[in-house]
Amino acid sequence: MKTINLDSRLSLVASFVRKGSRVADVGTDHAYIPVYLVQTGVSPSAVAADLRKMPLENAKKTIEQYDLSSKISTALSDGLDGIDKNCCDDIVIAGMGGMLIAEILSRTDWIYDKRFRFVLQPMSHQEDVRGFLFENGFEIVEEGCSSDKKHCYCVIAAEFTGKEKEHSPAMIYTGTLYKRKDETAKAYLANQLSRLTKRRDSLKKAGTSPNEVESLSEIIDDFKKLTED
Repeated sequence: MKTINLDSRLSLVASFVRKGSRVADVGTDHAYIPVYLVQTGVSPSAVAADLRKMPLENAKKTIEQYDLSSKISTALSDGLDGIDKNCCDDIVIAGMGGMLIAEILSRTDWIYDKRFRFVLQPMSHQEDVRGFLFENGFEIVEEGCSSDKKHCYCVIAAEFTGKEKEHSPAMIYTGTLYKRKDETAKAYLANQLSRLTKRRDSLKKAGTSPNEVESLSEIIDDFKKLTED
C-alpha cells in the first residue's frame, strides 16, 4: 500500500517527531500524521486523539484504510486529559490556535518530564505558545516554517529542561526563527513584524492604551535588532 501523502504543513510537523518515538496526536482529525509516522517507520505505535466523535470516526476510517489498527489506537480526549502518558514519547498538537494549545499544556501536570518532546503547530497567536514554554521550563529545540499560497505556518519542537528561558521582549514572536536564513522563515517574521506594527500604530492613532503602545514599540525595536543581526 502506498505511503499516505502529507501537505507541506503536516510534513514539517511529522519531521520534528523523533525516530523511534511513540506518538500521541492531539486533535488528530483524519489521523494523517499518526498513519504517516507509523507507515514510514518513524514511530512504532501511535494514539490518534480528538475531542469530537466525528473527527475520531474519520481517524478510525483512515487507520483501517491503511491497515494499521494493530499499531494505532484512538482516544476521545479533551486535549491531553484522556492521554495515557505511559503510551507516548512525543506529543503532537497541531492545527489549533496558540491560546488553546497553551491552555491544554497548562492544565496537564505530567508534561514536566524530560523524556517527552512536544511538537506544536499553532495556527495563530504563536506568541502564547512560546510564552508558555519560556515561562515553564521548556526549551525550543527546533523550529521551522512551511507555507502554501495563502498562509505561512510555524512548527515548534520543545522539551522540558526545568529552567525558565531568559528571552528578550520579541522572542515570543520570533522564537528561534530569526536564526534561520530560508525565505519561508523570513516571510513568517515579516508577517509577524507587520502584525505588531499595525497593532501599535492603530493604538497610537486612537490615542488609547499608552502603556501598550510603549510595550509594543519596545518589542518592535527588539524584533528589528534580532532579525537584522
